[in-house]
Amino acid sequence: MRKVRLVLTAKVYLGVTACLICAAVSSAAPGAVRCGKLLDVRSGRLLSDQLVVFDDSGEITAVGAASSTKPPTGATVVDLSAATCLPGLIDVHTHVTMDPSSAGYAWLGISAPREAVTGVKNARLTLRAGFTTIRNVGAYAFTDVAVRDGINDGEIEGPRMLVSGPPLGITGGHCDNNLLPFEFHFKADGVADGPWAARAKVREVIKYGADMIKICASGGVLSKGDQPGTPQYTLEEMQAIADEAHKLGRRVAAHAHGTQSIKDAIRAGIDTIEHSSLIDDEGIALAKQHGTWLDFDIYNDDYILQEGAKAGMLPESIEKEKKIGRTQRENFRRAFQAGAKMAFATDAGVYPHGDNARQFAKMVEWGMKPIDAIQAATINAADAIGWSAKVGALEPGHHADLIAVSGDPLSDVRTLESVKFVMKGGVIARNDLAGK
Repeated sequence: MRKVRLVLTAKVYLGVTACLICAAVSSAAPGAVRCGKLLDVRSGRLLSDQLVVFDDSGEITAVGAASSTKPPTGATVVDLSAATCLPGLIDVHTHVTMDPSSAGYAWLGISAPREAVTGVKNARLTLRAGFTTIRNVGAYAFTDVAVRDGINDGEIEGPRMLVSGPPLGITGGHCDNNLLPFEFHFKADGVADGPWAARAKVREVIKYGADMIKICASGGVLSKGDQPGTPQYTLEEMQAIADEAHKLGRRVAAHAHGTQSIKDAIRAGIDTIEHSSLIDDEGIALAKQHGTWLDFDIYNDDYILQEGAKAGMLPESIEKEKKIGRTQRENFRRAFQAGAKMAFATDAGVYPHGDNARQFAKMVEWGMKPIDAIQAATINAADAIGWSAKVGALEPGHHADLIAVSGDPLSDVRTLESVKFVMKGGVIARNDLAGK
């Protein structure tokens, strides 16, 4: 009964918080945005004086030169003539219901209702930072389901969300909670050992609202008592999870730092590999062969090493990050140079939400051009999560998810750290350019 009460209470808290922070989120009306520059993310070209037109459902109906593209009669036109427009950004690896302050033993004092409230706060921060779509890969007591539903129902502000609910993992693994002693007999929501237990857990998290499945194939950095490179789920268990999830129309993301775990996950049919820290040449070749996406979170090494101890992260976690961080970045460069499929993934929640765009500069530092990094967070990310028909580009038929910056992100990708305008589905969530 306790778990049922926690989930129901989380939803009550979510509704109360929504009332406190905002009125009902506005609905779209037919309109248009005039962009001084517009980045065509497919071609990598900046187009001058473009008009993006959308209907009352928030769907783009036309994109073209302002001189020849006309908005609907009586529609409001937002003038961003002094700005550069891009599609709304996508982060495929977030933990929106968590904060850095919940690291280590502080995690034990956070209830499901409190986690849901944290998710409401962070969803708004994420949207205002220009990320109009995210994939949330791991939350407890289905708090991310509650946040997603609140956003979809127009009760709170936030990005479009694909959510996993509790992540699946082995007893004592990275997706379990190893902070309590034996006498508590505690086991995390997603623990499942063996192929059939894992299949049952896939069915369970889908029953309670998961859009996708998150698993822990290897050990982790921020967990107690394991090592990032150590395999956890077996090939057989991962094959069962992938088969069950795909049968039920869900994709699977695997937390996998370790060399062998990465390769096992790819062979098992997992769709995206998260972290990918210790991938080797064979793993990169396998990812290319299977069309598997590699998601490297190469910004948060900076945050963990600079701020992790103050945030309450375990000393062993800091030491693990020291050993793995640079190797992960070097392998990011190798994977990119080899032509692997890569999406923008940050592990937001390890660092403060809203700082997602700080990873762009790291991606450029470690081998990408600005347009490569931007494509990773737009068309590539949309493909990785299965939403390429609706997000990731400013094209007819896509959601009117549009951001704007002052400057040229192709010249200075750090421009994306200071988003000035955010529109999601034709509704303005932020406009710091009004009157300029």
